[in-house]
Amino acid sequence: MKSKHWTRIVALSSVLAIGLAACGGGETADTAQPATETNDSTSEGSTDAAGSELTGEIVIDGSSTVTPHTIPAAELFQEAEPGVQVAVATSGTGGGFEKFCNDETDISMASRRITDDEIAACEAAGVEWVEIGIANDGLAVAVNPDNDWVECITVDELTAIWQSGSDVTNWSQVNGAWPDQEIVLYGPGSDSGTFDYFTDAINGEEGNITANYNDIGEDDNAAIDGVASDVGAMNFVPLSFILESEGAVRPLEVENADGECVAPSEETVQDGSYNPLGRQLFIYPKASSLERPEVGAFIEFYFENQEMIAREALFIPLTDEQVSEARANVAAAIAG
Repeated sequence: MKSKHWTRIVALSSVLAIGLAACGGGETADTAQPATETNDSTSEGSTDAAGSELTGEIVIDGSSTVTPHTIPAAELFQEAEPGVQVAVATSGTGGGFEKFCNDETDISMASRRITDDEIAACEAAGVEWVEIGIANDGLAVAVNPDNDWVECITVDELTAIWQSGSDVTNWSQVNGAWPDQEIVLYGPGSDSGTFDYFTDAINGEEGNITANYNDIGEDDNAAIDGVASDVGAMNFVPLSFILESEGAVRPLEVENADGECVAPSEETVQDGSYNPLGRQLFIYPKASSLERPEVGAFIEFYFENQEMIAREALFIPLTDEQVSEARANVAAAIAG
């Protein structure tokens, strides 16, 4: 996934850089400051003497899943506002909130909502925050198009196949109505946010996975190719790869928490019915950081470009309702 993802991000950066230069509001990618990893503390920002250019530093940390969305947003923002340095680091959702509640960062990236324990830690430190949805994320479980025995699969069945210690090697071991057909598994490696998401959602713990699967690293196209060539194969990959596969593989419906079989799509991810493999992604800016003009401008940039950035980062855009909710949260925080 990484090579395809970053090729598309580079293309997106070039397109928006041209647009920014044409509007006279920014510089080309040659002069943009790259988003970099950092552990530095936050810094105060301002406009220049003429009041026309923002300066300062925005420090962001958190989810590895959200990072591929935030880095291009940061780089593109820096093209528009070259006086602002946006530093992006990855400590995971939990690690990001730990730094955030220690007042070390301006914005925390999260692949889930903040927990009660994290809220308590922030409150104890006097850190107030705002929850902002920035994209939707969906995974798909896919099989070969010639697989004619399963249309909908339950979480329990997926767990039986994919959990650590599983001895499943045949479809009939999972469901007696399924044929005596070897099951061959493909999925990303442990460095992938997709891997963390799937193992947590299906097996209850990040990193919990059977040893009996083909680790394709970051190349999700290899998982598509593997399933396309084997009638008994199965994979899990970002939904965007399934939608772009042009029928080479077939996504399965997944039984959700309400006992309904739901097919993966942009619409079912956005409305929340495709669970547990569909979710919203978030950033959490500090309320005090939002008072700084460069942070407010960066958040507004997120809103204005969310659909394009989400699609190019292989996520699913926010709905109009989600955008309205996020803007309302920011407005309420600013109003105090």
